[in-house]
Amino acid sequence: MSTETKMSANTKIDFIYLSEPDMIRAGVTNMPACVDAMEEMFALLYHGDYRMAGSNNDSHGAMVTFPEASPFPRMPKPTAERRLMAMPAYLGGNFHTTGVKWYGSNIANREQGLPRSILMFTLNDADTGAPLAHMSANLLSAYRTGAVPGVGARHLARKDSRVIGLVGPGVMGKTSVAAFMAVCPQIDTIKVKGRGARSLDNFITWVNENYPQVTTLTVVDSLEAIVRDSDIVTYCNSGEFGDPASYPIVKREWVKPGAFLAMPALCSIDEGMEQPDVRKVLDNTGLYQAWYHEVPKPAHKSIPIIGVYFMDMIAAGKLRPEALEDIGKIVAGAAPGRRHDDEIILMSVGGMPVEDVAWGTVVYRNAIAQGIGVKLNLWEVPALS
Repeated sequence: MSTETKMSANTKIDFIYLSEPDMIRAGVTNMPACVDAMEEMFALLYHGDYRMAGSNNDSHGAMVTFPEASPFPRMPKPTAERRLMAMPAYLGGNFHTTGVKWYGSNIANREQGLPRSILMFTLNDADTGAPLAHMSANLLSAYRTGAVPGVGARHLARKDSRVIGLVGPGVMGKTSVAAFMAVCPQIDTIKVKGRGARSLDNFITWVNENYPQVTTLTVVDSLEAIVRDSDIVTYCNSGEFGDPASYPIVKREWVKPGAFLAMPALCSIDEGMEQPDVRKVLDNTGLYQAWYHEVPKPAHKSIPIIGVYFMDMIAAGKLRPEALEDIGKIVAGAAPGRRHDDEIILMSVGGMPVEDVAWGTVVYRNAIAQGIGVKLNLWEVPALS
């Protein structure tokens, strides 16, 4: 084929690079819009218009792991929060895009003044696979993570919720609070528990600057104080995993009738919370089934998310599989939201690459419409075809 014929076939491929400041300009921190995008994404999950990795198309991603001992001195050690992971997905509907988040994480990054995780996301055309955008993804990931508890609260929290109890005032805690504020406008009180004065002071400043409707902001020193009398409870802390007895616990006696609990981080529950009258909701059952088959048992030792513990409960005969509900079914209107004011609802939030595809697509389209980003050329004509 001649060069002229190739050119007439429109082989040129351009894409855009979006830095973190570009992402902010394109609306990545618009939490109400992010909650709406996640809600639309969950409806697509319910109808099956998506794909992720793994044999059941629901895998969180593929992670590179490192041995405790290696003959290669420069090989990374399996330290806390050490992750190198690719998280691919396709999402249909009005999105009809595909992409992959590359996730690099090491808690030792903080010693260098860096975030624990450094993330990039590539968005691709679903038909050709051509790149559409390569973007900074720390904020993308943080906001989509926080928005998922927001979707849960929109459908499952009491409409008159006023009090948030938060463990972990870091990035995940901030974005979860932002999502709760977006869907529960009567919130005026936050109780927070953190590890150090610096993160707590930073969180308090952030709340005061962004949410003047919060008139009571209290630092507490126990999980019980976080949970008691809270309408919405969320554990967003990081920490070592391997021993579920060390994970932050929720005890039934602490939980207010009508409370909604959204758990995107380490969590354990007592026998009272295991009971059938505590409604148990997942972001995607298939995600937990994939996780459960990927790790040693009991799986909660390896993956400290409460939904993984639900899988362990099923394996032990302590929970019927049909007792678990997907938020997508609720969003799609095929299952009820909150059924009565005193219902206690516990939602597990695991995180999925379809969320990155959804919010990344929205931000990318905003950037294109507003002329944001640096246009880069892949090729005019591919050298090999």
